[in-house]
Amino acid sequence: MAIPDRVPIAYEPDYRTSSIGTYENGQFFGSVTATLEEGTGATDSWPHYKRWYAVLHRFDPDGAHTGSQIWCAGTSEDEDASIDRAQARLAGWLDALPGRVFSDIAIKLFHVDFEGHTFGLVDQSEDYDGEDHAEFVPDDLGFDPPWDGCYDT
Repeated sequence: MAIPDRVPIAYEPDYRTSSIGTYENGQFFGSVTATLEEGTGATDSWPHYKRWYAVLHRFDPDGAHTGSQIWCAGTSEDEDASIDRAQARLAGWLDALPGRVFSDIAIKLFHVDFEGHTFGLVDQSEDYDGEDHAEFVPDDLGFDPPWDGCYDT
């Protein structure tokens, strides 16, 4: 079974997909997520390289990517404050979506490059020995058959 044209993503209140749904112009996926510079995870200075972001991806009603807002809130050197800033920024973006309803979505593969990192829903089948697999990055949400909207972390 191939990756579907539109990958379903289930809305889960109070969990990793609590900021997804529909709005007047289509669908959205919001999150607070982090990136870590390659090769820095095993160093003592890793908190300097772990960056926290507020992210809001928008899609048309058919699931095609129409735009993204990505904002860096800080690093893990001040992790709690960075996460709080990112959550506040995301909340403002979500509040500005006209007709917003939190719900399941179904979107097409896409990617956005920002500050040297990939954000989006990408085909990572090669990393899974050719097994069909889509990954929402950098959120680390993995989608596989039976494509029912559930994900692995």
